[in-house]
Amino acid sequence: QVQLQESGPGLVKPSQTLSLTCTVSGGSITTNYYYWSWIRQSPGKGLEWMGAIDYNGMTYYSPSLKSRTSISRDTSKNQFTLQRSSVTPGDTAVYYCARANRIVVTTRDDCWGQGTQVTVSS
Repeated sequence: QVQLQESGPGLVKPSQTLSLTCTVSGGSITTNYYYWSWIRQSPGKGLEWMGAIDYNGMTYYSPSLKSRTSISRDTSKNQFTLQRSSVTPGDTAVYYCARANRIVVTTRDDCWGQGTQVTVSS
C-alpha cells in the first residue's frame, strides 16, 4: 500500500524559504498515471491545492501561488519536494502531500500523508 510522509521544519521565519519533502513508500512516483500534489489548510479555511508534479516530472501550480512556489522530485529517493519562498504569516498552515489520478486535489478521496504543521513567525 502506498504511504506518504511529509517532513521539514515546523517553524520558518518571514521572508525565508519553506522546504518540505514528501517521502513515498509502497509505490513509485514515476508510475503512470499518477499526480503528486501539495495541499495546505490554514486555520479556519478549507483545503488549498498548491501544485503537483506528475509521473513524468511535469509541474502544475495554483495560479495564486505559482510565483513563489516550486515542486521538484528525486526519483532515486522516491521523494518530491515543495519550496515556498519569501513566506509570510499567511503561509502558516498544515501542509499535506497526496497522490491522485487527477492534477488538482482538494478533498481527501485519495492517498494523503498525515500532514505537517508549519508556522511562519519571527
